[in-house]
Amino acid sequence: MNAPGTVTLHHYGPNELDDGVRTTLAEVYAEVYADRLSDPFFSVGRFQERLDGHVSRPGWEAVIGYDDGQAIGYAYGSALPEGSRWWAGMLSPLSEEDIDETGGRRTLALFELMVRQPWRKTGSAHRIHEALLADRPEERVTLLVEPRHPKVQALYEEWGYKYIGDQQPFPDAPVYATMLRPLS
Repeated sequence: MNAPGTVTLHHYGPNELDDGVRTTLAEVYAEVYADRLSDPFFSVGRFQERLDGHVSRPGWEAVIGYDDGQAIGYAYGSALPEGSRWWAGMLSPLSEEDIDETGGRRTLALFELMVRQPWRKTGSAHRIHEALLADRPEERVTLLVEPRHPKVQALYEEWGYKYIGDQQPFPDAPVYATMLRPLS
């Protein structure tokens, strides 16, 4: 493994999501979620279904970090379209002003951010995260984090996110803490 500073970052748009990139995303996902793959919600097949839906949205982008040609982690997201279901799963409703996605360019949804074990606590996750957010046109970014991971939630708070409530995005999904951060 190289020193953390030697990780290279590559951006991918929807037209660059070929079979090789899809395989890379799925392999990293399977490794990170290895202990939960038997849960249908966390299965690789279900991840690939969600990925297909996410890629079809305007403004989809991914950043994958590589160390000596090996994928170490990634982040991907897209703009929430007007009328997005993102906010529908909130357990305590937010105001109409808070959830207004008029124009479909207000909020970037960060769908996935993960780093393989050997590269955790090296700053790689933050580098990948910030590379994805750089030059985005949206006003803000939102993400979900499982409350059973308080250290991860605390890390996001260090990165400028604020907790705004809990949501369950699908009936078979866990309840997630919803977080929001301004982009500038």
